[in-house]
Amino acid sequence: MRKRTIRVVTRGANGELRIRDYDSPEELLKRHLQVGVDDCNTDLSLRGLPVLRGLIGPIPDGPNFIRYESPEVFEAATKEWLTAKQPRRRRRRKEPS
Repeated sequence: MRKRTIRVVTRGANGELRIRDYDSPEELLKRHLQVGVDDCNTDLSLRGLPVLRGLIGPIPDGPNFIRYESPEVFEAATKEWLTAKQPRRRRRRKEPS
């Protein structure tokens, strides 16, 4: 089984992102309150992980990271993704027959 890091991303009082990494769910649960267990994630490897009060997640974040976010960070990231300019796709033209 591969080692996965649990990353919690929140926003500090000054507006900067605060990132804290945990090596195990046990370490995470020492600082955050578990309110349930994720049993419906589309990423099957995340099922069974804790659902935490005040955080959104678990969210897959690369091959070795599991991410939890505060609602403020989640909302800001979602708005950034929605407004990000999509690269233009080139259309292939049919060659004349």
